Amino acid sequence: MDRALALALNSIRLSNPNPRVGCVIQSKNGLAIGLGHTQEAGGSHAEVVALRDARKNGHDTAGATTHVTLEPCSHHGRTPPCCDALIEARVAKVVVASADPNPLVAGRGLARLRAAGIEVELLPPESEPAKASRELNIGFFSRMVRGIPWVRMKMAASLDGTTALDNGVSQWITGEPAREDGHAWRARACAVLTGIGTVLEDDPRLDVRLPDVSRQPHLVVVDSDLKTPLTARLFEPANGGLPRQVWIYHAALDPRKQVALQERGALLTHLPGASNKVDLQAVLRDLAKREVNELHVEAGNKLNGSFLREGLVDELLLYLAPMLLGQGAGMSNLGPLQRLQEAVELSFSSADRVGNDLRIVARVRGKDAFLWSSDS
Repeated sequence: MDRALALALNSIRLSNPNPRVGCVIQSKNGLAIGLGHTQEAGGSHAEVVALRDARKNGHDTAGATTHVTLEPCSHHGRTPPCCDALIEARVAKVVVASADPNPLVAGRGLARLRAAGIEVELLPPESEPAKASRELNIGFFSRMVRGIPWVRMKMAASLDGTTALDNGVSQWITGEPAREDGHAWRARACAVLTGIGTVLEDDPRLDVRLPDVSRQPHLVVVDSDLKTPLTARLFEPANGGLPRQVWIYHAALDPRKQVALQERGALLTHLPGASNKVDLQAVLRDLAKREVNELHVEAGNKLNGSFLREGLVDELLLYLAPMLLGQGAGMSNLGPLQRLQEAVELSFSSADRVGNDLRIVARVRGKDAFLWSSDS
Protein backbone atom coordinates (compact mmCIF):
# COMPACT_ATOMS: atom_id res chain seq x y z
CA MET A 1 0.00 0.00 0.00
CA ASP A 2 2.92 2.35 0.66
CA ARG A 3 4.05 1.76 -2.91
CA ALA A 4 0.54 2.45 -4.18
CA LEU A 5 0.50 5.73 -2.25
CA ALA A 6 3.85 6.66 -3.75
CA LEU A 7 2.43 6.00 -7.21
CA ALA A 8 -0.60 8.17 -6.42
CA LEU A 9 1.72 11.16 -5.95
CA ASN A 10 2.36 11.04 -9.71
CA SER A 11 -1.28 12.05 -10.27
CA ILE A 12 -1.06 15.34 -8.35
CA ARG A 13 -0.55 17.55 -11.42
CA LEU A 14 -2.29 15.19 -13.80
CA SER A 15 -5.62 13.73 -12.74
CA ASN A 16 -7.77 16.74 -11.75
CA PRO A 17 -10.68 16.73 -11.22
CA ASN A 18 -10.39 12.97 -10.59
CA PRO A 19 -8.84 11.86 -7.29
CA ARG A 20 -5.17 10.92 -7.04
CA VAL A 21 -5.01 7.16 -6.84
CA GLY A 22 -2.25 4.56 -7.00
CA CYS A 23 -2.52 0.82 -7.52
CA VAL A 24 -0.22 -2.20 -7.17
CA ILE A 25 -1.15 -5.67 -8.46
CA GLN A 26 0.55 -8.37 -6.39
CA SER A 27 0.97 -11.94 -7.62
CA LYS A 28 0.25 -15.04 -5.54
CA ASN A 29 3.92 -15.30 -4.59
CA GLY A 30 4.09 -11.69 -3.43
CA LEU A 31 5.69 -10.00 -6.45
CA ALA A 32 4.49 -6.62 -7.72
CA ILE A 33 3.46 -7.44 -11.28
CA GLY A 34 1.45 -4.33 -12.18
CA LEU A 35 1.82 -0.67 -11.24
CA GLY A 36 -0.41 2.27 -12.06
CA HIS A 37 -1.73 5.69 -11.12
CA THR A 38 -4.67 7.74 -12.34
CA GLN A 39 -4.11 9.52 -15.65
CA GLU A 40 -5.60 12.75 -16.98
CA ALA A 41 -9.39 13.25 -16.87
CA GLY A 42 -10.89 10.92 -19.43
CA GLY A 43 -7.83 8.67 -19.27
CA SER A 44 -7.43 5.39 -17.45
CA HIS A 45 -7.78 5.07 -13.69
CA ALA A 46 -5.05 3.55 -11.53
CA GLU A 47 -6.51 0.03 -11.47
CA VAL A 48 -6.80 -0.19 -15.25
CA VAL A 49 -3.27 1.16 -15.73
CA ALA A 50 -1.89 -1.44 -13.28
CA LEU A 51 -3.79 -4.29 -14.93
CA ARG A 52 -2.57 -3.18 -18.33
CA ASP A 53 0.99 -2.99 -17.00
CA ALA A 54 0.77 -6.57 -15.68
CA ARG A 55 -0.55 -7.92 -18.96
CA LYS A 56 2.03 -6.02 -20.99
CA ASN A 57 4.74 -7.81 -19.04
CA GLY A 58 3.12 -11.21 -19.53
CA HIS A 59 1.71 -11.69 -16.03
CA ASP A 60 -1.53 -13.48 -15.25
CA THR A 61 -3.72 -11.47 -12.86
CA ALA A 62 -5.97 -14.37 -11.90
CA GLY A 63 -5.74 -14.90 -8.13
CA ALA A 64 -3.73 -11.70 -7.62
CA THR A 65 -4.15 -9.17 -4.82
CA THR A 66 -4.85 -5.55 -5.73
CA HIS A 67 -3.71 -2.75 -3.43
CA VAL A 68 -5.47 0.52 -4.29
CA THR A 69 -5.47 3.80 -2.37
CA LEU A 70 -9.14 4.66 -3.00
CA GLU A 71 -12.24 2.54 -3.49
CA PRO A 72 -12.57 1.38 -7.11
CA CYS A 73 -15.33 3.23 -8.93
CA SER A 74 -18.56 1.41 -9.73
CA HIS A 75 -20.22 3.86 -12.12
CA HIS A 76 -19.82 5.01 -15.70
CA GLY A 77 -18.22 8.45 -15.67
CA ARG A 78 -15.63 9.52 -18.22
CA THR A 79 -14.46 5.90 -18.16
CA PRO A 80 -16.08 2.49 -17.45
CA PRO A 81 -16.19 1.19 -13.84
CA CYS A 82 -12.87 -0.01 -12.43
CA CYS A 83 -14.78 -2.69 -10.51
CA ASP A 84 -15.67 -4.37 -13.78
CA ALA A 85 -12.03 -4.36 -14.88
CA LEU A 86 -10.92 -6.03 -11.62
CA ILE A 87 -13.71 -8.61 -11.82
CA GLU A 88 -12.84 -9.39 -15.42
CA ALA A 89 -9.17 -9.75 -14.43
CA ARG A 90 -10.21 -12.42 -11.87
CA VAL A 91 -8.23 -10.94 -9.01
CA ALA A 92 -8.77 -12.74 -5.74
CA LYS A 93 -8.51 -9.87 -3.26
CA VAL A 94 -8.69 -6.08 -3.22
CA VAL A 95 -7.16 -4.07 -0.36
CA VAL A 96 -8.44 -0.48 -0.20
CA ALA A 97 -6.90 2.33 1.84
CA SER A 98 -9.98 4.57 1.91
CA ALA A 99 -13.59 4.45 0.78
CA ASP A 100 -14.68 6.89 -1.91
CA PRO A 101 -16.81 9.84 -0.67
CA ASN A 102 -18.40 10.30 -4.10
CA PRO A 103 -22.12 9.54 -3.65
CA LEU A 104 -22.00 7.65 -6.95
CA VAL A 105 -19.52 5.22 -5.37
CA ALA A 106 -19.57 5.46 -1.54
CA GLY A 107 -19.37 1.74 -0.74
CA ARG A 108 -20.99 0.51 -3.93
CA GLY A 109 -17.60 -0.36 -5.38
CA LEU A 110 -16.72 -2.54 -2.40
CA ALA A 111 -20.15 -4.20 -2.48
CA ARG A 112 -19.88 -4.91 -6.19
CA LEU A 113 -16.51 -6.60 -5.76
CA ARG A 114 -17.77 -8.72 -2.88
CA ALA A 115 -20.83 -9.74 -4.89
CA ALA A 116 -18.46 -11.04 -7.57
CA GLY A 117 -16.76 -13.28 -5.01
CA ILE A 118 -13.68 -11.10 -4.52
CA GLU A 119 -12.33 -10.73 -1.00
CA VAL A 120 -12.31 -7.06 0.01
CA GLU A 121 -10.32 -5.48 2.84
CA LEU A 122 -10.98 -1.84 3.71
CA LEU A 123 -8.29 -0.46 5.99
CA PRO A 124 -9.42 1.26 9.21
CA PRO A 125 -9.92 5.03 8.77
CA GLU A 126 -7.39 5.68 11.54
CA SER A 127 -4.67 3.69 9.76
CA GLU A 128 -1.76 5.62 8.27
CA PRO A 129 -2.52 4.61 4.65
CA ALA A 130 -6.15 5.71 5.05
CA LYS A 131 -5.04 9.06 6.44
CA ALA A 132 -2.48 9.50 3.67
CA SER A 133 -5.04 8.74 0.97
CA ARG A 134 -7.48 11.28 2.36
CA GLU A 135 -4.82 13.94 2.80
CA LEU A 136 -3.64 13.40 -0.76
CA ASN A 137 -7.21 13.93 -1.97
CA ILE A 138 -8.28 16.61 0.48
CA GLY A 139 -9.79 18.73 -2.30
CA PHE A 140 -11.76 15.82 -3.74
CA PHE A 141 -13.09 14.89 -0.29
CA SER A 142 -13.96 18.55 0.34
CA ARG A 143 -15.96 18.79 -2.87
CA MET A 144 -17.78 15.53 -2.24
CA VAL A 145 -18.47 15.98 1.49
CA ARG A 146 -18.78 19.78 1.92
CA GLY A 147 -19.87 20.76 -1.59
CA ILE A 148 -17.06 23.34 -1.88
CA PRO A 149 -13.39 23.16 -2.87
CA TRP A 150 -10.47 23.10 -0.44
CA VAL A 151 -9.35 26.75 -0.39
CA ARG A 152 -5.62 27.37 -0.11
CA MET A 153 -4.50 31.02 0.10
CA LYS A 154 -0.96 31.84 -1.02
CA MET A 155 0.84 34.95 0.22
CA ALA A 156 4.42 36.21 -0.01
CA ALA A 157 5.71 38.81 2.42
CA SER A 158 8.67 40.16 4.30
CA LEU A 159 9.36 38.85 7.78
CA ASP A 160 7.33 41.73 9.22
CA GLY A 161 4.33 40.87 7.06
CA THR A 162 4.61 43.47 4.28
CA THR A 163 3.57 42.36 0.79
CA ALA A 164 4.26 45.65 -1.02
CA LEU A 165 5.81 49.01 -0.29
CA ASP A 166 3.66 52.10 0.16
CA ASN A 167 4.43 53.05 -3.44
CA GLY A 168 3.10 49.69 -4.64
CA VAL A 169 6.43 48.01 -5.45
CA SER A 170 6.24 44.28 -4.65
CA GLN A 171 8.39 42.37 -7.18
CA TRP A 172 10.23 40.48 -6.02
CA ILE A 173 10.11 40.05 -2.25
CA THR A 174 10.88 36.34 -2.28
CA GLY A 175 13.61 34.60 -4.27
CA GLU A 176 13.43 32.49 -7.41
CA PRO A 177 13.28 29.11 -5.57
CA ALA A 178 10.23 30.26 -3.60
CA ARG A 179 8.53 31.57 -6.73
CA GLU A 180 9.17 28.28 -8.52
CA ASP A 181 7.80 26.41 -5.51
CA GLY A 182 4.69 28.60 -5.68
CA HIS A 183 4.17 27.49 -9.28
CA ALA A 184 4.31 23.86 -8.14
CA TRP A 185 1.48 24.58 -5.69
CA ARG A 186 -0.46 26.31 -8.45
CA ALA A 187 0.00 23.25 -10.63
CA ARG A 188 -1.72 20.94 -8.15
CA ALA A 189 -4.87 23.10 -8.03
CA CYS A 190 -7.89 22.78 -10.29
CA ALA A 191 -8.22 26.56 -10.44
CA VAL A 192 -6.37 29.73 -9.45
CA LEU A 193 -8.47 32.61 -8.09
CA THR A 194 -7.59 36.30 -8.01
CA GLY A 195 -9.37 39.64 -7.69
CA ILE A 196 -9.87 42.53 -10.04
CA GLY A 197 -7.45 44.62 -7.97
CA THR A 198 -4.61 42.25 -8.80
CA VAL A 199 -5.64 42.14 -12.46
CA LEU A 200 -5.60 45.95 -12.73
CA GLU A 201 -2.42 46.51 -10.71
CA ASP A 202 -0.21 43.63 -11.88
CA ASP A 203 -1.82 42.38 -15.12
CA PRO A 204 -0.74 38.79 -14.36
CA ARG A 205 -1.22 35.67 -16.45
CA LEU A 206 -1.39 33.48 -13.34
CA ASP A 207 -0.53 30.34 -15.25
CA VAL A 208 1.91 27.60 -14.26
CA ARG A 209 5.35 28.33 -15.68
CA LEU A 210 7.17 25.08 -15.08
CA PRO A 211 8.97 23.08 -17.79
CA ASP A 212 7.20 19.78 -17.08
CA VAL A 213 3.64 21.05 -16.71
CA SER A 214 1.06 18.95 -18.57
CA ARG A 215 -2.13 20.83 -17.64
CA GLN A 216 -3.03 24.36 -16.61
CA PRO A 217 -5.45 25.21 -13.80
CA HIS A 218 -8.44 27.29 -14.78
CA LEU A 219 -8.40 30.99 -13.84
CA VAL A 220 -11.09 32.57 -11.66
CA VAL A 221 -11.50 36.35 -11.39
CA VAL A 222 -13.70 38.02 -8.78
CA ASP A 223 -14.73 41.21 -10.59
CA SER A 224 -17.81 42.77 -9.01
CA ASP A 225 -18.04 45.76 -11.39
CA LEU A 226 -16.80 44.09 -14.61
CA LYS A 227 -13.59 46.11 -14.81
CA THR A 228 -11.46 43.35 -16.37
CA PRO A 229 -9.67 44.94 -19.36
CA LEU A 230 -10.22 43.25 -22.70
CA THR A 231 -6.45 43.48 -23.19
CA ALA A 232 -5.59 41.72 -19.89
CA ARG A 233 -2.79 39.18 -20.11
CA LEU A 234 -4.99 36.57 -18.47
CA PHE A 235 -6.58 36.10 -21.90
CA GLU A 236 -3.21 35.23 -23.45
CA PRO A 237 -2.39 31.55 -24.10
CA ALA A 238 -1.07 29.85 -20.97
CA ASN A 239 2.45 28.48 -20.76
CA GLY A 240 2.96 25.58 -23.14
CA GLY A 241 -0.16 26.48 -25.11
CA LEU A 242 -2.15 24.28 -22.73
CA PRO A 243 -5.88 25.03 -22.56
CA ARG A 244 -7.55 26.66 -19.59
CA GLN A 245 -10.81 28.49 -19.03
CA VAL A 246 -11.26 31.99 -17.62
CA TRP A 247 -14.23 32.29 -15.27
CA ILE A 248 -15.31 35.79 -14.22
CA TYR A 249 -17.77 36.25 -11.35
CA HIS A 250 -19.51 39.61 -11.21
CA ALA A 251 -22.24 41.52 -9.33
CA ALA A 252 -22.91 44.48 -11.64
CA LEU A 253 -24.62 44.15 -14.99
CA ASP A 254 -23.14 45.73 -18.11
CA PRO A 255 -24.47 43.95 -21.23
CA ARG A 256 -21.96 45.48 -23.64
CA LYS A 257 -18.95 44.66 -21.44
CA GLN A 258 -20.32 41.18 -20.75
CA VAL A 259 -20.57 40.43 -24.46
CA ALA A 260 -17.07 41.82 -25.07
CA LEU A 261 -15.56 39.64 -22.32
CA GLN A 262 -17.40 36.59 -23.61
CA GLU A 263 -15.97 37.28 -27.06
CA ARG A 264 -12.52 37.19 -25.42
CA GLY A 265 -13.35 33.67 -24.23
CA ALA A 266 -14.41 34.35 -20.65
CA LEU A 267 -17.31 32.53 -19.01
CA LEU A 268 -19.27 35.04 -16.93
CA THR A 269 -21.42 34.21 -13.91
CA HIS A 270 -23.63 36.76 -12.15
CA LEU A 271 -23.51 36.12 -8.39
CA PRO A 272 -24.42 39.34 -6.55
CA GLY A 273 -24.16 39.47 -2.78
CA ALA A 274 -24.25 42.15 -0.13
CA SER A 275 -23.01 45.71 -0.86
CA ASN A 276 -23.01 45.06 -4.63
CA LYS A 277 -20.10 42.66 -4.25
CA VAL A 278 -19.75 39.10 -5.51
CA ASP A 279 -21.13 36.46 -3.15
CA LEU A 280 -17.93 34.53 -2.35
CA GLN A 281 -19.68 31.60 -0.70
CA ALA A 282 -21.81 31.18 -3.82
CA VAL A 283 -18.62 31.27 -5.91
CA LEU A 284 -17.21 28.31 -3.98
CA ARG A 285 -20.42 26.33 -4.40
CA ASP A 286 -20.43 27.07 -8.11
CA LEU A 287 -16.77 26.10 -8.49
CA ALA A 288 -17.52 22.76 -6.85
CA LYS A 289 -20.19 22.17 -9.50
CA ARG A 290 -17.45 22.83 -12.06
CA GLU A 291 -15.41 20.04 -10.45
CA VAL A 292 -12.86 22.24 -8.71
CA ASN A 293 -11.23 20.25 -5.91
CA GLU A 294 -8.41 22.53 -4.74
CA LEU A 295 -8.75 26.29 -5.22
CA HIS A 296 -5.49 28.27 -5.10
CA VAL A 297 -6.09 31.91 -4.10
CA GLU A 298 -3.53 34.55 -5.12
CA ALA A 299 -5.10 37.91 -4.50
CA GLY A 300 -4.55 41.28 -2.84
CA ASN A 301 -5.07 42.11 0.79
CA LYS A 302 -8.69 43.28 0.27
CA LEU A 303 -9.96 40.05 -1.27
CA ASN A 304 -7.75 38.02 1.09
CA GLY A 305 -9.41 39.82 3.99
CA SER A 306 -12.88 39.12 2.61
CA PHE A 307 -12.16 35.40 2.28
CA LEU A 308 -10.74 35.25 5.81
CA ARG A 309 -13.52 37.29 7.42
CA GLU A 310 -16.15 35.05 5.84
CA GLY A 311 -14.39 31.91 7.07
CA LEU A 312 -13.79 30.61 3.56
CA VAL A 313 -10.06 29.86 3.83
CA ASP A 314 -8.97 26.36 4.77
CA GLU A 315 -5.19 26.60 4.49
CA LEU A 316 -2.48 29.24 4.18
CA LEU A 317 0.61 28.88 2.01
CA LEU A 318 2.92 31.61 3.24
CA TYR A 319 6.38 32.55 1.96
CA LEU A 320 8.41 34.83 4.23
CA ALA A 321 11.53 36.59 2.97
CA PRO A 322 14.41 37.37 5.34
CA MET A 323 13.96 41.13 5.18
CA LEU A 324 12.10 43.90 6.98
CA LEU A 325 10.13 46.34 4.83
CA GLY A 326 8.31 48.34 7.46
CA GLN A 327 5.09 50.14 6.63
CA GLY A 328 3.29 49.03 3.48
CA ALA A 329 0.54 46.73 2.30
CA GLY A 330 -0.20 43.83 4.61
CA MET A 331 -1.19 40.27 3.79
CA SER A 332 -4.90 40.90 4.40
CA ASN A 333 -7.22 43.59 5.70
CA LEU A 334 -8.76 41.14 8.14
CA GLY A 335 -8.98 43.60 11.03
CA PRO A 336 -9.01 45.57 13.08
CA LEU A 337 -10.25 43.02 15.58
CA GLN A 338 -11.57 44.01 18.97
CA ARG A 339 -10.83 40.82 20.87
CA LEU A 340 -8.14 38.15 20.65
CA GLN A 341 -10.92 35.58 20.48
CA GLU A 342 -11.83 36.93 17.03
CA ALA A 343 -8.47 35.80 15.61
CA VAL A 344 -8.30 33.16 12.89
CA GLU A 345 -6.66 30.28 14.72
CA LEU A 346 -4.21 28.14 12.77
CA SER A 347 -2.33 24.90 13.14
CA PHE A 348 1.11 24.68 11.56
CA SER A 349 1.42 21.80 9.11
CA SER A 350 5.00 22.47 8.03
CA ALA A 351 7.78 25.06 8.00
CA ASP A 352 10.59 24.62 5.49
CA ARG A 353 13.43 26.58 3.94
CA VAL A 354 12.96 27.20 0.21
CA GLY A 355 16.10 28.88 -1.02
CA ASN A 356 16.65 31.82 1.34
CA ASP A 357 12.97 32.08 2.20
CA LEU A 358 10.72 30.30 4.67
CA ARG A 359 7.61 28.44 3.51
CA ILE A 360 4.91 27.92 6.11
CA VAL A 361 1.81 25.79 5.52
CA ALA A 362 -0.86 26.31 8.17
CA ARG A 363 -4.46 25.13 8.38
CA VAL A 364 -7.36 26.99 9.86
CA ARG A 365 -8.26 24.92 12.91
CA GLY A 366 -11.11 22.50 12.42
CA LYS A 367 -11.39 23.03 8.67
CA ASP A 368 -10.23 19.50 7.89
CA ALA A 369 -12.70 17.83 10.26
CA PHE A 370 -14.75 16.59 7.29
CA LEU A 371 -11.89 14.23 6.40
CA TRP A 372 -12.42 12.26 9.58
CA SER A 373 -16.10 12.78 10.39
CA SER A 374 -17.57 11.57 7.09
CA ASP A 375 -18.87 8.05 6.73
CA SER A 376 -16.17 7.52 4.10
